[in-house]
Amino acid sequence: MNWSAIAAVFLALAVGLGAFGAHGLKARLDASHLDIFKTAVQYHFLHALGMLIVGVMGKTGALPEQAANSVCWLLAVGILIFSGSLYVLAVTGVGVLGAITPFGGVAFIAAWLLLAWKLARR
Repeated sequence: MNWSAIAAVFLALAVGLGAFGAHGLKARLDASHLDIFKTAVQYHFLHALGMLIVGVMGKTGALPEQAANSVCWLLAVGILIFSGSLYVLAVTGVGVLGAITPFGGVAFIAAWLLLAWKLARR
């Protein structure tokens, strides 16, 4: 899988959503929901950047490609679940979505621990 390309798309989306939040939603959301949206963008961007780096590590041999694939899958799932649920929660106010957000956080933590484990074993 071309994780660098996927990460680049995720990064572009993070920038676009961040701009949308700052300019398009500022007048429409209260401070609390705007803060939730900002958190979603921050985690989205940081983990997409991590995905880009891990993808490159897999291509350069700094990390076995299968390990990079596993880490990147976890990061992608984390972005979709964690940030995705927060984006929807911020815009719609549907509080039940907050119940699935931690699953995305667990995916992020699992990704970074898997990366640490695979790097320590090298």
